[in-house]
Order: sequence, then structure tokens, then C-alpha cells
Amino acid sequence: SVSLKPNKDEVVSGDYQGNVRIWDLGTGRCIHHVVPQQHPKKSSIQAVDVAENNTFITAVTNHAQVFVWNAMDPTQCIASFRAHPIGAYCLQARMAPDARHLVTVGSDGTAKLWDSQTWTLSQTLANHSKWVWDAVFCADSSYLVTSSSDNTAKLWNLRTGEVVRQYIGHQSTVTCVALNDS
Repeated sequence: SVSLKPNKDEVVSGDYQGNVRIWDLGTGRCIHHVVPQQHPKKSSIQAVDVAENNTFITAVTNHAQVFVWNAMDPTQCIASFRAHPIGAYCLQARMAPDARHLVTVGSDGTAKLWDSQTWTLSQTLANHSKWVWDAVFCADSSYLVTSSSDNTAKLWNLRTGEVVRQYIGHQSTVTCVALNDS
């Protein structure tokens, strides 16, 4: 997984061995290397993201452990928590454009919203019947689109937690979604 920092000069990557690296795009050099403290064993980094306001860098392991660092000082881990139940896989994690929430999605069939002030669970979206693979926020952070192994994508109103629309027509797992509403 990779994510471009808002300054457009750096990219964040995560790898199978559990490393997170920040790269200078101009020189190609690694300028920061962090290894999340994982117990009992290392897990691969499934997704990384950077808040649009450049406050947070997030990484999530395939075993649903989330790590959050200060984007200005990546040696400072701000939070670490389990996003989905033991035994569930986490498949994606993305910061909202307004940087107020992080969404995680997983094999437990849910998308979970985490408050970025406290890093506590603020909402669980649980209307898919199988794994949720991806999620993306709209430009103003008020809606979310999710994709699932139940062959659907769904548009959620985050104020109410309700599904506004279902996108049905895929004959197999919907593994990714993108949204352009700006």
C-alpha cells in the first residue's frame, strides 16, 4: 500500500514484513522508517494513509491493528488499537478528507469509523453480508462508499448511519471503489 503526503514531496509505503517507510520523491531516499510495535508477531501492513491536513499517518495490519503517527514527527506514535475482532482481517483504512475520522473495513462484514480526536469507535456500518474490501469518503466527509464480497457497493449517509443507495450488478466480489464528487 502507498499514499502520497499532501505536500506532494513524500510518499508513505507499507510492506509485507510490517515496515512503514516515508520516501522523498525527489531523491528516492527513505527519510523515515518506522516499525510498529506488534504483539505477539509481526503482521503485514495492509494499508497506509495520510490525512489531507498532514496531521496523521495511519497504517493497518492485515490482523486489524491500527497505528497512528504524527505526520510531522513520524517517530511519535499517537495511537495503536485493534479495529476489528480477533480473527478478522482488516483490508483497508482511509482518513476522511476533513481528518475527523478513519474508516477501517474488514472480513467481519463491517466498516468502522474511528474518531481522530480520541481514536475511539464512533460508528459501525454493518449492512454487508460478507467481507468489506474497500471504502472511500466523499469530498465533504459526510458520505462513504463501501465494496463487498456480497457483490455490492453501498453509499452510506454518515450522519444517520443508513444505506442511501446500493449498487448491484457485479457477478462477483467488489474489491475496490473510487468516488469523484468534487
